[in-house]
This record gives sequence, structure tokens and C-alpha cells, in this order.
Amino acid sequence: MTIKDQIVAALKKVYDPEMPVNIYELGLIYGLHVDEGGRARVTMTLTAPNCPVAGTLPGEVERAVRAVPGVSDVTLELTFDPPWSKERMSEAAKLALGIEDIIPIARVRR
Repeated sequence: MTIKDQIVAALKKVYDPEMPVNIYELGLIYGLHVDEGGRARVTMTLTAPNCPVAGTLPGEVERAVRAVPGVSDVTLELTFDPPWSKERMSEAAKLALGIEDIIPIARVRR
């Protein structure tokens, strides 16, 4: 498993406390790059700029990434461009949250 894969696994253990889905599946991670020296750069967003966890979630993400063996440094960038939307969520996250239009329903014609 690469360092990047391990970071993704670590990010999947971080949850937005208001939703029962991890931040990776929610689509809050916009970018993840790890160089040969183990320096990780994470670009992330929040569901909204005024999100109640805006002051704590980025720090939690940084701590999770730093805890991965082989990571030597972490740069975390918080962005709201583009704004987060439910389209960024994985199918698993949409299913867990009961978001509509995940499974196409065949329309019966009479």
C-alpha cells in the first residue's frame, strides 16, 4: 500500500460530526499529492463556509495525515472554490445519506 493509499485510508476515518459519512466519501477532499520525501499536500473544503466545524475539522484532517507512517510533513489548504455540492459525494455516501437519484428507477408505462 502506498503512502497515498494509507492517507486516503486515514481520511476515511475522519467524519463530519453532522453526517454519518467520512469526509473522503463526502467529497470534501479536492486534492491529495505526496512527493518522494513524504510531504503531503491536501486541498479540502467544507460543506459550507459557515460550517460549525470550520475551526476544528481541518486540524483533525492534518493530524490524521501526519499520523500515517512515512509522511514527513503536511500542508493543508482550505478552499471554497469550487463550492462543495452533493455531486462530489461518492455513490456510497449518497446511499448512506438517502440522497435521491442514486439508483435509476425504471418507469412503468401504461
